[in-house]
Amino acid sequence: MFNIVLIKGDGIGPEISASVVEIFDAAKVPVTWIEKQAGLNVIDKFPNGIPDDTLESVQKYEVALKGPTTTPIGTGHKSVNVTLRTLLELYANVRPAKSLPGVRTRFDNVDLIVVRENIEDTYAGIEHIQTPDVAQGLKIITRPGSIRIAKYAFEMAKLSGRKKVTAIHKANIHKLTDGLFLECFYEVAKDYPEIKSNDLIVDNTCMQLVTNPERFDVLVLPNLYGDIVSDLSAGLVGGLGVAPGGNIGDNCAIFESVHGSAPDIAGKGIANPTALLLSSFLMLQHIGLHKTSRRLENALIETLKDGIKTSDLGGKTSTKEFTKAVIERIEQVKEEEFREPQPLHIKSELLPTSKEKREDCHGVDVFIESPAVIPDVPKKISHLELEMISNRGTKVYPGTPPKIWLVDHHRCRYVAKDEKGNYLRISDEEIFHLLRELYVRKLDWVHIEKLRMFDGELGYTKAQGE
Repeated sequence: MFNIVLIKGDGIGPEISASVVEIFDAAKVPVTWIEKQAGLNVIDKFPNGIPDDTLESVQKYEVALKGPTTTPIGTGHKSVNVTLRTLLELYANVRPAKSLPGVRTRFDNVDLIVVRENIEDTYAGIEHIQTPDVAQGLKIITRPGSIRIAKYAFEMAKLSGRKKVTAIHKANIHKLTDGLFLECFYEVAKDYPEIKSNDLIVDNTCMQLVTNPERFDVLVLPNLYGDIVSDLSAGLVGGLGVAPGGNIGDNCAIFESVHGSAPDIAGKGIANPTALLLSSFLMLQHIGLHKTSRRLENALIETLKDGIKTSDLGGKTSTKEFTKAVIERIEQVKEEEFREPQPLHIKSELLPTSKEKREDCHGVDVFIESPAVIPDVPKKISHLELEMISNRGTKVYPGTPPKIWLVDHHRCRYVAKDEKGNYLRISDEEIFHLLRELYVRKLDWVHIEKLRMFDGELGYTKAQGE
């Protein structure tokens, strides 16, 4: 018997949750539901929308099925979904997109899975106002995070009989961050020679998805691209109303419908339970009940083939009628169905997520606020010599400045070299000395980045025109 936490959520959440429970009961799935609350109905007592006992139950029982929850607008409350992912380190967001019979779309043979890294990237939320005119957000890509999500994508592909995993990136522009993601992907791919691996730039991916989605199998992406591509993929098969989702971590997982709580139709008996039902199939695969997942999915497909649909899909069936129709098409349970489940569990501590590299610091980028003019900074301080100044990534010094729109945020690159042009290793004290000199000259520095070599390779990018 499997213990599953059930979070019904807000709006239509209780109705579609009841549909899933009824279908599971009829199919004799060995599940005990532990009901807990989260969302708008508890937000007065718990500002993050998650009672302590709900969080503790998910951690204890390790698997949860969750209906849609509402995030109040303009009140400062954070999304329940994002909070759960962060608190529970649910690093893998899994979003299958599969064509369903009776759901009219431009394509009828889409069958792909988006695996999105769920913690890092710009979603780390590390942002600063640098000057009155310039905001900066850091894109955080780590070796541990990239290795872990690539490993999950390949393991999932292997377990589900998939043939190809494609890494989606923008490494032609984000050479270091997306470059690291891509490097880690191919390191992991070496362990799965039976699965084809390739990569594709994200903008080309979007074009290919809307013209030839059949070419894709499993896609693995950093957080931001994954957020966009997963919703795009849902649009290919009918929208969020038929889009399942799972958020998986080392120790627990939450499966949810990714659509909203639809309070305007709550209680009318017309809600479509398909997305949550598909999410429950994903949950069954996660705990290793693959045969059960296929048995229930077949019942759903036969229901749709027979033209039985809720109003959002162009039908006239109520939630209860739709549920009954699925139950009527469920095949009898087979005796061996629940024997020897094959769950997909990855333990991050067992992965080779760190890599030793020699580090040498030979310079510093100092970002200086100067009102739309190139700042008059010292040309040399000790071993550190001004190599260039850039504005919004384009070199403006030395040489004739290009005719670009300058903002009040300048990157001043100082580098230490010997007479032959070789980089010299510098100490923090030399950087402090440079910053003191800038202070004396009343130059307002707002941010610095050390310039380092890692095993002889530059650990930073150059400016346009440098």
